[in-house]
Amino acid sequence: MANENLTCSCGPAPKLIFPCSGAADVGEITDRAARRITKASGGCNKMFCLAGIGGRVDDILSQARLASTMVAIDGCSADCAKKILELAGFTNFKHIRLSDMGMEKGKAPATYENITAVVKTAEALLSQ
Repeated sequence: MANENLTCSCGPAPKLIFPCSGAADVGEITDRAARRITKASGGCNKMFCLAGIGGRVDDILSQARLASTMVAIDGCSADCAKKILELAGFTNFKHIRLSDMGMEKGKAPATYENITAVVKTAEALLSQ
């Protein structure tokens, strides 16, 4: 569903980041990493509203369909962000799971080091 032909001020259509932003420590890490990536990119990479996707908000779904790249960042193996995107019909997105990076739910504080590790992983996917 991504469209490489649409443009924004950055060139190609925006690249969207969907963090799970869950209640656990790993959710906080996904949220803070997405915010850091958004700020550092000057708006070319944008944290986007996962709740709006799940709620089937028309404007949010329309904007997501225009993205050149989408990355879902899940904190744990429940894969909530991934499942929400899939249930909304999105299949062409990249996925990161913090538990696959060695960050265990309940044992991974939102430290600078943990957030930076997720930022680097996500930025690598966004640049592909």
